[in-house]
Amino acid sequence: MTGVETKGATRASRYSSAGIVKRAAKLLFQFTLKVFYGTIVVSNAHFIPETGKPCIVCANHSNSLTDALLLVTSVPSNRRNMLRLTAKSTQFGKKTFTSWLIESAGTVPIHRRKDFDGPVDNSQAMTSLIKALEDGDAVMMFPEGMSRFHPTIAPLKTGVARLVSDVLSRHRDDPDFEINILNCSITYMHRQHWRSDVLVTWHPPIILRPKDNPELLEPAEPETIRAVTKQIYTQISSGTFDSPSWHLVQSSKLAARMYAPLGTRMSLGDHVRITRTFLEAFKDAHEDSSEDNQPIHPDIVKVAQLQEDLKAYQHRLISYGIKDDRVRRPLSRREILRRMAIRLFWSCFLFSISIPGLLLWFPVILTTFYAVHEFKKSGPVFDTFDEIAQYKLVYGLVSGICVWLGGVILTLPFAMITVLLIPALMWMTLRWMEDCVASTRAFFTLFRLLRVGKQTLNEMRSLHDVLHRQIMDLAIALGLPSDPEEFFPQAGGKEKGRVMGSWQSKAGYFSIRRRRKRDWNETLRLYDKVDYPDEDS
Repeated sequence: MTGVETKGATRASRYSSAGIVKRAAKLLFQFTLKVFYGTIVVSNAHFIPETGKPCIVCANHSNSLTDALLLVTSVPSNRRNMLRLTAKSTQFGKKTFTSWLIESAGTVPIHRRKDFDGPVDNSQAMTSLIKALEDGDAVMMFPEGMSRFHPTIAPLKTGVARLVSDVLSRHRDDPDFEINILNCSITYMHRQHWRSDVLVTWHPPIILRPKDNPELLEPAEPETIRAVTKQIYTQISSGTFDSPSWHLVQSSKLAARMYAPLGTRMSLGDHVRITRTFLEAFKDAHEDSSEDNQPIHPDIVKVAQLQEDLKAYQHRLISYGIKDDRVRRPLSRREILRRMAIRLFWSCFLFSISIPGLLLWFPVILTTFYAVHEFKKSGPVFDTFDEIAQYKLVYGLVSGICVWLGGVILTLPFAMITVLLIPALMWMTLRWMEDCVASTRAFFTLFRLLRVGKQTLNEMRSLHDVLHRQIMDLAIALGLPSDPEEFFPQAGGKEKGRVMGSWQSKAGYFSIRRRRKRDWNETLRLYDKVDYPDEDS
């Protein structure tokens, strides 16, 4: 056997099985994320390079440790069985569960300037990353440099491009050596809320070789490094919401909802792409209209005005406590009362059968609520909101395990039964409470319709019709289908809702893959008020 074959066999044997701790950690991550988030859709996983190919995974970073957990669990085991993480050095060496989790996963510590008074030295970290890449590992990096709760992607650091340059330069004598930059876009519908939805979109890898990219060999010009960084940003931003303000995101979501109304069966990926299409149009109009002493095209003025009208319309919807769907489809007073009775009965029934399970959930809810409440007081919104999901995940997991172990110990004579019964009951309670909360939320929405009054609803309906016509005109101009309610159900993909009466629907009630929500923006909460931070925060 040749030296190359021996080296390849050594790599293959090392990749054939990850460490027990890492495998257990990945399963733990998957379990925790599936409980916390309603649906996690992974798109284009076939773009992930196979095990043994050096790969740098880059993604937007808006949800602290949760982003890393999502990426780790979104890589299919048949594609890669190792993903080396990076994290800020301040997360290491602490006597906390989070610190243990990070260190046990083999994470490489990165020193950030903002965490230290003087200059920092990351030479050891870079050496570890270079060695991992040369061994064929996949390394995860967040080019923004820090997690932040903001609607726009921060200017990317050039560290990834410089790392690529270093690795390629070390293999300049091997023209066929290649390194992959695998970019990923993470889109949270509501990143910090229970049972919200997440889209993870992988992009085609950027493949770089010494023979094809000699400009990256040392000494690489700064312009070349910046060009690679810009290419990374372009791919990441193309798959998620990248907006200068929360108001544009809100208006875009409302436009997408009016274009493809509630009940349209469509995949989460389609929903995000539609929302992003409107967002890019509003963003371009916003940027063009803000330029001084520049002639503005009439179409730009119309789009900018549409965004402002949507913003005002949404504020009215929020003030009345209703959704656009209730305005779009008028209901008689008798029908409203009938539906209220049904929703009230169903929510009371579901709550009553959920009481035993809620007793198990109560310590988990109380622990996470207290932990998040105390954490929010530790700093301003922009410095704490990005870690709320992380705190809920960690404290929810620890307290949930304690409840499970405590329940098994208290029922020791029947431990063989309760060891499975307790998690099953907690899972079904979560299922029932999702429906209970949705029914209760619908009940109060119907009640608000009665309070708003017929005259106001007619006024809102007229406003809706005007906005809907403008949105459809804009959608067609942007290349979106003219009949979304017919097009998207036929386009395939994971759909909300269910086919009533089918066996798949009935059996699916007990599946962890089933989601009853008709709206990708729903979460496990009683109100629909948008709770983005203030623009000035």
